[in-house]
Amino acid sequence: MPRFSIVVPVFKVQGYLRACLDSVLDQSFTDIELIAVDDCSPDHCGDILDEYAARDPRVTAVHLPENVGLGRARNAGLDLATGDYVLFLDSDDSYTPGLLRAVDDRLRTTDDPDLLVFDHVRTFWWGRANRGTTSELLAQIGTGTFRIEDDPAYIHLFLVAWNKAFRRDFFLKQGFRFAPGLYEDAPVSYLAMITAERIGCLDRVGVEYRQRRQGAITRTPGRKHFDIFTQYEGLFAFLDGRPEFEWARPLLFERALDHMLFVLACDERVAPADRKEFHRETARFYRSHVPRGFTPPRGPRRTEFRLLSALPYAAYATHRRLRAMAPATRAHTEKLTKRLHHMVKQAWYKAQLMRRLDPRLAVYAAGHHRGVFGDPAAIHARAGQLAPHIKGVWVVQADAVDQVPPGTDYVLAGSWSHYAVMARATYWINQFNWAGNLVKRRGTTHIQTHQGTPLKYMGLDLLDRPAGRHGFNLRAMLRRSDRWDVSLAASRYAEEVWQRAYPCHFTSLRTGSPRNDVLVRGDAGRAATTRERLGIPATDTVVLYAPTRRDYRAGGHVQRVDPERLARALGPGHTLVVRLHPTLAGAPERDLELRDLHRAGLLVDATDEASVEDLMLASDALVTDYSALMFDYLCLDRPVVVHADDWDVYRVSRGAYFDITEDAPGHVTRTDEELAAVFSSGAWRDEESARRRAGFRERFCEYEDGRAAERVVRRVMLGEPDAALLPAARRDSENTGHTEHTGPAPRPAQSEHVPG
Repeated sequence: MPRFSIVVPVFKVQGYLRACLDSVLDQSFTDIELIAVDDCSPDHCGDILDEYAARDPRVTAVHLPENVGLGRARNAGLDLATGDYVLFLDSDDSYTPGLLRAVDDRLRTTDDPDLLVFDHVRTFWWGRANRGTTSELLAQIGTGTFRIEDDPAYIHLFLVAWNKAFRRDFFLKQGFRFAPGLYEDAPVSYLAMITAERIGCLDRVGVEYRQRRQGAITRTPGRKHFDIFTQYEGLFAFLDGRPEFEWARPLLFERALDHMLFVLACDERVAPADRKEFHRETARFYRSHVPRGFTPPRGPRRTEFRLLSALPYAAYATHRRLRAMAPATRAHTEKLTKRLHHMVKQAWYKAQLMRRLDPRLAVYAAGHHRGVFGDPAAIHARAGQLAPHIKGVWVVQADAVDQVPPGTDYVLAGSWSHYAVMARATYWINQFNWAGNLVKRRGTTHIQTHQGTPLKYMGLDLLDRPAGRHGFNLRAMLRRSDRWDVSLAASRYAEEVWQRAYPCHFTSLRTGSPRNDVLVRGDAGRAATTRERLGIPATDTVVLYAPTRRDYRAGGHVQRVDPERLARALGPGHTLVVRLHPTLAGAPERDLELRDLHRAGLLVDATDEASVEDLMLASDALVTDYSALMFDYLCLDRPVVVHADDWDVYRVSRGAYFDITEDAPGHVTRTDEELAAVFSSGAWRDEESARRRAGFRERFCEYEDGRAAERVVRRVMLGEPDAALLPAARRDSENTGHTEHTGPAPRPAQSEHVPG
């Protein structure tokens, strides 16, 4: 007997069916049976099901002689189910990777409850994805179980059949069956919730709920939507015959009315000509089933509930029109207020620009104001030691304030204080460009640190890469880059790229990357503290996996490595630490498999760690694809493995300055099997890996000697001659005739009064 029976009713979804079936059969948890019910579909769905059944014994294809609808097709599959638990999946939706293993783990942790509920994400045809609105409820219960009578808030969980795992003997004992017609999920879901003695929750996105552009019945206006009244009449008929569940009547009445009013308000469901009748039926239901002493819920629905009991459809329609107008009125008022506020702030900013520059003020930013880190942070720390008379102020977003170290001065991005420090600071230090509306005054020195040595195309080199520069204004970028005075370089290679990609008037300083100073010097104490903070045993071999984003995919997230497989392949005594690209920290995909594996202890998700340098120090090897992190990591002189399974696509879409698969800092893999084998065989740290790494370090880390931040402070802020500060590689290059860039020298820092 299998652990799970997955029932999939199928009708007119041939374009989505394979993705649905594959999402089930490709799960890492394999103790399943898949019962696919062809509801007399007129397209090729039946043939597809037969094809899958022929090649996978876990698949049973059922062909109904006539179309019976979604609910009764589910019943037909349920009658054949033999698993401990039954799950229902619509054939245009799909499971997320690792769902069934996560469900099984939670069921075992909670001692096989009657019902387990998990989350979903709505995936729209234009690419956007939104999590369900009850995610917080799923997280609150943790690994415990509950009854709806004890925790009635959980009756608000999404009322569909496909976000639940039902214990089959519980489902059959209660005699649940799906009724014909639309909204068949509602009665079964609510009845299961109120009759279950033990309900568990899994705070995990398990289903990709596809919002089709057309073809979905819930997005097609028509009389079928009147089925909702029949469905809820059946639910309340059940309550009439089961007095022990009288406590649930007010809860279910409120949910039923809320559902009906939701359907009534949807233009995609109830046609304008039918709305008056639909409202009349809703009012009839209200009068027939309103519990004694019922109090309408707080919130926007309260008025609509009260209108049902007393006033006709015209009153409801007027109320809806007024509610629809309110957001537009509010938005218009907010727009005017923002415009006025902006005008006042700009006038005030111009007044700040009339004041003298402050030679003792430096302003810092990193990662679009996401915190205090990277090269700017390293320069700030060193300036505090060598130039304590220069005050450093950081610009951070409001949601990144908790990332600011104690004792660090900061202003909020966009605030009055932000404009004040930008107007008067003598030094601007950033790894990106400052906003275009900020005025750089004569006498201000702008230090551009960049964000690592580039492999992928940057700046003007993106001209023939439309995917790489999507949403990127090259002209505006050049105008902002024209404000640079100093561009830091970690190698002659990087220096040449910056000069070509950003043809602007700046001076290149061959300093090395300030943030890499700690990697060159090493810091065993910091590494040990990081491991302890992340819960990693001191004796474990730590593999850091740090992929970059993909410009050829909307949202940038593409899972190129199976993290569970890699974590298991590494085996005991190893810890896999995953660090997604910072721009993917909020990606919906992160709430899928990665979070489950982190919670299960199979790996550590360190994407939210403020300092990537901490992670590099704490690791023994790096697995990456095309991330600039590989160049930094080589300062540690530790093994690097490049996983390049989509290199050809990446190089065409984004562009690259050289072929990383031919000139790599270590072994190159292209499949999960090859990646696992590199570690299981020990090749990741063999002589060939060391040879490649040495050649890479010589070319790309030539200015890295642990003194980069010191050079920036002494040369730019203190105005000291740099002859004694040159990296050894730079002195060698100058002895052989290689000269430093081109462009004017940094303008001397000075106070200046701008006359009116």
